[in-house]
Amino acid sequence: MLLPKPQDAQHRLWLYRLLSAIVDDDVLSTNLKFKGGTCAAMRNILDRFSIDLDFDLIDKEKMDTVRIQLETIFAKLDLEIKDASTQVPQYFLRYPTKNSQERNTIKIDVTTNPPTTNTYEIIKMVDIDRFVPCQTIPTIVANKLVTPVDRFAKTQSIAGRDIYDIHVFLSNGLPYNTQVIEERAGVPIQTFFGQLAQFIEKHVTQTIIDQDLNTLLDEKEFQRIRTSLKQETLMLVTSL
Repeated sequence: MLLPKPQDAQHRLWLYRLLSAIVDDDVLSTNLKFKGGTCAAMRNILDRFSIDLDFDLIDKEKMDTVRIQLETIFAKLDLEIKDASTQVPQYFLRYPTKNSQERNTIKIDVTTNPPTTNTYEIIKMVDIDRFVPCQTIPTIVANKLVTPVDRFAKTQSIAGRDIYDIHVFLSNGLPYNTQVIEERAGVPIQTFFGQLAQFIEKHVTQTIIDQDLNTLLDEKEFQRIRTSLKQETLMLVTSL
């Protein structure tokens, strides 16, 4: 995983330490499927820093069990729960740092009703020397394609990293699971791509791109891509 700054090494260390503990737990490794930006970065299909851990929970009935197991692991690792959702297993965890100005928070987000069309596989994650159940690459790409519109609908927020990830995935010709897109978007695939293009054109600004990506890419890559990212992503989306 890319480290934009030397001090990001500590965050990566804690991400890997926490992920390893989750994978080593029989209950959690059975019920949680790794996904998202950190998963994509560890699978070498994404070249940016990622700061969170995201999972799908296949059986919603196991939510309370998963929550108990996660909190047991947090305690063993001396991770402080800064905040937690009462509805789903979502946590903001603080790890110790010498400098209070440095990044010190990991977010864990567990989706309790993932698309039924998601597909999964077990992959050897070299960075942590473990076999990890995670989303397949077409499922990762499909969910990311839907994320910008879905995030805005739910929170009225836009993440520049979503646009960057779509650009990376599409420019590298990665496959996407059409069924996942149609299930999440509720429209045929070609209608969805038209809607995504309109959304990017209307809502994604240079400020959004700059504020979100400047801490996730090294300076050279950030300056290379920042001003062309929106238009190149639009070109890639409209060509599908």
